[in-house]
Amino acid sequence: MTTESPYPMLAVDDALGRVLAEVAALPAQVTSLADAVGLFLTEAICAAEPLPPFRASVKDGYAVVAADGPGEYPIAEAVTAGRPAAARLQPGHVAYITTGAPVPDGADAVVMVEETRPLGERVGRRFVRIDRQVAPGDDIRPIGYDIAEGQEVLAAGNRLDSAEIGLLATVGVIQVPVHPRPRVAILSTGDELVEPNQKPGPGQIRDSNRAMLAAAVVAAGGEPVDLGIAADQPQSLRQQLLAGFAAGDILLTSGGVSMGELDLIKPILEDVGTVHFGRILMKPGKPLTFATVPVATKPRPTLVFGLPGNPVSSLVTFQLFVVPTIRKLAGWADPHLRRIQAVLTQPLRLDPARPEYHRATLRWDSTLNGGNGGYRAESTGSQASSRLLSMRTANALLELPQADETLPAGSVVTALLIGAL
Repeated sequence: MTTESPYPMLAVDDALGRVLAEVAALPAQVTSLADAVGLFLTEAICAAEPLPPFRASVKDGYAVVAADGPGEYPIAEAVTAGRPAAARLQPGHVAYITTGAPVPDGADAVVMVEETRPLGERVGRRFVRIDRQVAPGDDIRPIGYDIAEGQEVLAAGNRLDSAEIGLLATVGVIQVPVHPRPRVAILSTGDELVEPNQKPGPGQIRDSNRAMLAAAVVAAGGEPVDLGIAADQPQSLRQQLLAGFAAGDILLTSGGVSMGELDLIKPILEDVGTVHFGRILMKPGKPLTFATVPVATKPRPTLVFGLPGNPVSSLVTFQLFVVPTIRKLAGWADPHLRRIQAVLTQPLRLDPARPEYHRATLRWDSTLNGGNGGYRAESTGSQASSRLLSMRTANALLELPQADETLPAGSVVTALLIGAL
């Protein structure tokens, strides 16, 4: 067994560039309005009719003929939302109207109720006093005021969040052309692994990576596909990988990519596809592997990430490489993680051999930057790659340079966001 890797050590940005060069947005599919939240439009959406489709009252009050001016007038009828006027409003009359109701033909203004006084009944009719002179058009939304007929309300590439879903419903679009959610198959490897609901035997541990990665896939906008646990047996592992290549747009494996005798993933990937890299100059996550594998039943190769087996290494490399991949497949214009500056709350020892992605919690501090505010970064503690507790409250990865020195508290560092601020 050789102890030298045939793969050159790539910088993180170079490796991510190689990954994204192999990725294109998924072809458009039509989905229901309810299932479109968080997805990206593949074509522009235009309004088939104007909104409002009638002249609508802006206020509760009275529809009037502006030329009549202030005075005492009989109330011809009440017009409410969803119930248009029964007749044209004649000069010398007013109609009670509610917000959003169609303004009667003949009326050309609305006086809000606060500028009127009820006068009770006279000869069997209710009267009201109008106290203010209004101009034609006052407190009326004309036809098409909010959305004109034929107007583009959403552009191709727009992400569909709550307001966008509301706009689609407004213009009557309930079947939506979108990039679908990427399907991400997940396979754990290792004879030492048992299911989370099982009690580990001697030398065994529960498989945390599969559940962790499935949750991370959902958070990133993908759809996880659980492939279970594969034993460290070359033939059975090969069969499970072949099934996994067909199961998703992306296949994630965890474990089996280092230099040990039972690290079997890379040889199989080399045999059936193209391995684009097999080592990254980073801590944690050095043995990360990326390959593309053609599948006869699919129009595109499957994107395969061989993630390290240690939970933290697995999740850190997922955030740095798989999240941008999911985003690009889903139609994001810029799939990269957001970078911001943060101030260290404590000194951090740098690694002389590799750049480190240090787990940290960012918090806003209004006293920084001369009172303009900024983010402070607090380490989550021990950064051992097996210690998943270091990810528990982390919302950022601090990009720490490779150096044989200590960054003092107060140093400004770059942080990659992996969670909500």
